[in-house]
Amino acid sequence: MVVATTPAPPKAPPKPTWDPRRPEAPFPWLRPTIRIRLTLLYGGMFLIAGILLLSIIYLLAAQAINTGSEPLFKIVGGEEIKVTSETCRAANASQQLNEFNEAIANCIDHQRQVALDNLLSRSLLALLGLAVIAFAFGYAMAGRVLSPLGRITRTARAVAGSDLSRRIELDGPDDELKELADTFDDMLERLQRAFTAQQRFVGNASHELRTPLAINRTLLEVHLSDPAAPVELQQLGRTLLATNERSEQLVEGLLLLARSDNQIVERKPVDLAEVASQAVDQVRGEAEAKGVEVRGERAAAVVQGNGVLLERIALNLVQNAVRYNVAQDGWVEVTTEIRNAQAVLTVSNTGPVVPAYEVDNLFEPFRRLRTERTGSDKGVGLGLSIARSVARAHGGHIVAEPREGGGLVMRVTLPV
Repeated sequence: MVVATTPAPPKAPPKPTWDPRRPEAPFPWLRPTIRIRLTLLYGGMFLIAGILLLSIIYLLAAQAINTGSEPLFKIVGGEEIKVTSETCRAANASQQLNEFNEAIANCIDHQRQVALDNLLSRSLLALLGLAVIAFAFGYAMAGRVLSPLGRITRTARAVAGSDLSRRIELDGPDDELKELADTFDDMLERLQRAFTAQQRFVGNASHELRTPLAINRTLLEVHLSDPAAPVELQQLGRTLLATNERSEQLVEGLLLLARSDNQIVERKPVDLAEVASQAVDQVRGEAEAKGVEVRGERAAAVVQGNGVLLERIALNLVQNAVRYNVAQDGWVEVTTEIRNAQAVLTVSNTGPVVPAYEVDNLFEPFRRLRTERTGSDKGVGLGLSIARSVARAHGGHIVAEPREGGGLVMRVTLPV
């Protein structure tokens, strides 16, 4: 589906791919959020401090019990000395006095080491338990401290859905977060006023233009219906009538564009297959006149939305696909389906080759490809802008991809 344009200005920088209306990941706690980073920071600092404290205690305990020093006592003499011990089996055997003292010293060193090992193992278990408690406490405290940021994020997502009436209205102490929330509220207030004024201006201007255009069309049609009018005058009247019709299309497009920029409030079940079929029926005559084959299977795909606006999406895409096609053996394929729990309307066609870097420009108002002049009689340059605006108002999106061999693949994705 190729559309014409004037020479394009320098390409704008790429748009960010992040969509604030996109649902969160299935496991948001796995994302490297500020809350997770603060939790790791709090818990890591506690863990390092605990390890240092444990090391100091262990060294002090080892020094206190004097591991590896000379034995505390020796038996230097005596008769019939008998010793029994459950932990030091070597002292029970009958042996020389020197061997007996050595066995007692080894047993004492062993008990000291066992005491240090017990101290270390139990301290590590206690440190592990306290670390778990510290991480949990840090996570809870970080969430409490960052809760205003979550509120700001939710409001930003609502605003991204064209709901500029939302405000944060954060209460609490007059700290940096409240200052940020108040600044964000002020910005939303100014944006809402500017957006409302722009929509009101476009709507009022379009309505004011419709009346004189309708009067002009009526006068021209009455004049052309006069059989006694000169041929030159009739030719001029037909030219003016075509120009007037183009102006009416432009005004209607501006009205629809201003209307579709708003979030859809009243939604009803709409079958994309039925909408696409109606659009195909409306352009079938034009397609047959141009020798373009319209085909495609349309499966049921019910969404919640405005049927009139959704029909306008399909009509604009199918009309573009028919009008910007090849001269011979052209075709347009219109399909609908449910894919990944979303309704998808796809319109693909044959046509001139479209450079990939020009695709994004097609969705801008009054923009066409360089192969056509702005004054082309194929449209007013608002069709794809309206389609994108309507898709966004329904919580969906539209993408265009160049077809191999020429033409485009337009894909509209809407939530079911």
